Amino acid sequence: MKKLLLAAMAALFCQFSQLATAVEVAGVKFDDQTKVGNGELLVNGAGLRKKAFFQIYAMALYLPEKSGDSEAVLAAKGGKRIAITLLRDLTAQQFVEALQEGMAKNHSEAEMAGLKDRLKQLSDLMLAIGEAKTGTSILIDWLPASGTRLTVNGQAQGKDIAGEDFYRALLRIWLGNKPVQDDLKQALLGKAS
Repeated sequence: MKKLLLAAMAALFCQFSQLATAVEVAGVKFDDQTKVGNGELLVNGAGLRKKAFFQIYAMALYLPEKSGDSEAVLAAKGGKRIAITLLRDLTAQQFVEALQEGMAKNHSEAEMAGLKDRLKQLSDLMLAIGEAKTGTSILIDWLPASGTRLTVNGQAQGKDIAGEDFYRALLRIWLGNKPVQDDLKQALLGKAS
């Protein structure tokens, strides 16, 4: 009986400790781990995208292993996930323009030319959604077997986009030399204060 009670208490402790390690940003809770494809990923960091006084979205970065170095994250092999939850209503056009601008700031014209068709493919998938309301969940996953997958509110959108270089280009929006927001980059690298 004593062993059973101890086992039950240990199980409860594990559940509570897992809840305590979930990350929360601006009221949005991100699980401390998730599954992408066949791999288990850990939340590397999470942060808040702001513009002026407005909170735009909360986001988390999931990796196979935690890393505080942006170059190591970009070079890391295996599945990855960018999880975004919108904190205000946006049109798909606004979201697409922000992604395109972030990519252009972190890549040369020649690099952007090589990404152009795939960026258009992702943009078209997002534009087909139309409007994204507050609370919309956007997942951008890297699946080594098939490519970049866009999922909106639990529904996969279109075909996966080939090329790990494309996923790295997306990550540079937040982790590149000219990130969309410096403190968000630090938060995604697990260095938030």
